[in-house]
Amino acid sequence: MSAPTRTSVSLARKLAAYLALTKPRVIELLLIATVPTMVLAERGLPNLWLVLAVLFGGALSAGSANAFNCYIDADIDKVMGRTKNRPLVTGELTKTEALVFAWVIGAISVVWFAVLVNPLSALLSLAAILFYVFVYTLGLKRRTPQNIVWGGAAGAMPALIGWASVTGEVSFTAFVLFLIVFLWTPPHYWPLSMKYLEDYKSAGVPMLPVVAKNQVVARQIILYAWAYLAASLLLIPVAQMGLIYTVVALASGLWFVVESHLLYREAKTSIPANPMRLFHSSITQLTVLFIAIAIDPLIYL
Repeated sequence: MSAPTRTSVSLARKLAAYLALTKPRVIELLLIATVPTMVLAERGLPNLWLVLAVLFGGALSAGSANAFNCYIDADIDKVMGRTKNRPLVTGELTKTEALVFAWVIGAISVVWFAVLVNPLSALLSLAAILFYVFVYTLGLKRRTPQNIVWGGAAGAMPALIGWASVTGEVSFTAFVLFLIVFLWTPPHYWPLSMKYLEDYKSAGVPMLPVVAKNQVVARQIILYAWAYLAASLLLIPVAQMGLIYTVVALASGLWFVVESHLLYREAKTSIPANPMRLFHSSITQLTVLFIAIAIDPLIYL
C-alpha cells in the first residue's frame, strides 16, 4: 500500500511544479484587467461562455510566457533568494519538461483563441508570448535598467485581448486601457526591485535600483505614477465613463501618487524601510480601478 501513496505524492508534486512554473499569482494579476475590459467593450455583461473562454485562453497564454521565462532564467533563479524555490531550481522539473510544457500550453492558447474566440485575439495572444520571451526576457532583461518598462507591454496585452474578444477589433479605447497597465507596471515593480536589490545584484540583472540611487528610482516612480493617473483620467472622455469611474480613478490614482511621493521623501535621506508598501498598494489600486471600469457601464446602461 505504501508504493501507490509515494507515486500519488510524486504526481501531486509534479503537477504542483508545473502550476508553479506558470506563476499563478502573476496570471491572476494579468487577468484582473481582462473581464472589466470585456464589460466595457460590451457596454454590459458579455456572454458568460466567451468570458470563460478568454480567461482560460489568457491563463494558458500568460502561463506559457512565464514558463518560458523560468526556463530561460533558471540560472538567475538559482542565485536569487526570492526565486530559489522555483521548480527548475529545486529539480522538481527538468529544463526539457519545462520547455515542452511552455511550448504546448502556448500553442494550445493560440489555437484556443482562434477557434473559440476570434483570430485577432489569437494573434494578440501569440504576440504577447513572443514579446515577453524574445523582447523582454531574452533581449532586454539582462541588458538595460529599462527592462521592466518594456516588459510592461506584455503585461498590458490582456486589455487588448479582452477588447478584441468582444468587438473583433482594437479601438483607441483599448489602447488607452493598454496604456494604463503599461504605465502602472514600472512604479509597481521597481519597489519590489528595491526590496530585493541584493538578489538582482548577485544575479547580474541591471534593474534600475541596481544601477541608480534610490532617490533617482523613487523620482522615476513618481513620474510614472503621475503618467498613470493621467492615462486613467484620459479614459473618461475616450470611453464616456460615468461618475463612479471618475471618482474612483481620481481618488485611487491620487492615493497612488501620494504613496509614491512618500517613498521618494524617504529615499532622499535613507534607504526606504518598506518599499513593498507601494508594491502592495499598487496591486490594490489597479484592482479597484478595473472593478470601477466593470461597474461603471453596468450602472449607466
